[in-house]
Amino acid sequence: MDEIMHKTFDLTGRKALITGGSRGIGGAIAELFLEHGAEVAICHFGDAVNADALRDRMAARGLILHATECDVSSPAAVKDFAAWATQKLGRVDIVVNSAGVGGGDRAFELTDDSDWDRTVGVNLRGTMLVSRAFFAPMVARKWGRIINIASQLAYKGAPGLAHYCAAKAGVIGFTRALAYEGAPHHVMINSIAPGPVDTELLRNHSEEWLQVKKAQLPVGRFGHVDEIAPTALLLASGAGAFYAGQTLSPNGGDVML
Repeated sequence: MDEIMHKTFDLTGRKALITGGSRGIGGAIAELFLEHGAEVAICHFGDAVNADALRDRMAARGLILHATECDVSSPAAVKDFAAWATQKLGRVDIVVNSAGVGGGDRAFELTDDSDWDRTVGVNLRGTMLVSRAFFAPMVARKWGRIINIASQLAYKGAPGLAHYCAAKAGVIGFTRALAYEGAPHHVMINSIAPGPVDTELLRNHSEEWLQVKKAQLPVGRFGHVDEIAPTALLLASGAGAFYAGQTLSPNGGDVML
């Protein structure tokens, strides 16, 4: 059974690019994709320590991970990143837009322009820029996968997170719209809206916010990155060929649609 399941989600020969791939959900996806045969390149922003550690862990297992730095909110940086990724991988079959910032829990009246612009710039603009860099070549090859990391907060909102919720809701809308253009060419665009996951981004919230959030979850705990990564594997593999414009929600029951 394990062998059958591995073949179902086999990524052998596929070339995958993961933004925000040095740690957290992106790092878990990078590791899982490597384990299932993909060649993987990641980017990070100011996180060389974790990127190097992940690359070393993978190398110890005979798995090669390419890593570089990129601010995905910058068109110039993304252009350079796309050229680097193409040089390293030859082509890019799978893009996972996992780079994100939380912005912290801050009341709307205290959210200034720079808070808003940075949160929307990384989470939404970055998703658009990276997708745009690789979408047309995927269409030309008649195969591709773009997987965008959204959030369950795009559906339910949260106090102090207007900027973050707006950005992630935009990611879901972007996913649905682009899916109409990609699906006729076998380029499937989908998103994942995780619930609260134990990552550094979550830990940036106040203890009071964390306790309130945990109490709202039917499962009574936060998720783990290894519980989110398999959803990306599903969407990236042949098993995900009939998903178009969907948002899958491993969220511990925080949102039930």
